[in-house]
Amino acid sequence: MTGVEQFPGETLDTEELILQVRDHIDTARSVPMSASVMVNRDELIGLLEDAVQALPEEIRQARWLLKEREEFLAKARREAEEIIDAGRQQAQRMVEKTEVVREANLHARRIVDDAEKTSRNLKHEAEDYIDRKLASFEVVLERTMAAVTKGRERLQVVMPAAEPESPEELEDASFFDQDIV
Repeated sequence: MTGVEQFPGETLDTEELILQVRDHIDTARSVPMSASVMVNRDELIGLLEDAVQALPEEIRQARWLLKEREEFLAKARREAEEIIDAGRQQAQRMVEKTEVVREANLHARRIVDDAEKTSRNLKHEAEDYIDRKLASFEVVLERTMAAVTKGRERLQVVMPAAEPESPEELEDASFFDQDIV
């Protein structure tokens, strides 16, 4: 009687079949004065054949599980590498952005410094130009003042005051003679 015949409708896995073979050998009667045992050959052969037939299915399942495990590990490795690569790329972009910002700030500082320098130079040039023009105007004004002063001196010739003959002439004389005090 085989293991399959013992439990109809139920298939035994290889391990169970091998355990049954061991149980048969353990419970078998001993041959007197010997270490050998007597076993039912047909029963043991049937159990071993069932084990051999079950073995390929279990091996296929084990291979399938190993293949699935390897595929899962490969997929996990790929995903881990993708995550690491994405992290590296993001870090590189952040470094590049930092470098771009730093370069932009440095460039902006240079532009501002150049603009301030140009502004100072233009201011000094404008002040020098204005100073030269004011000096020129001062010379012209001094000459004009000198000419005005000379003209006034010439006009201040002392004239003998004539006696007014009539009261009308007296009024007319004081109206036009403003320099006489």
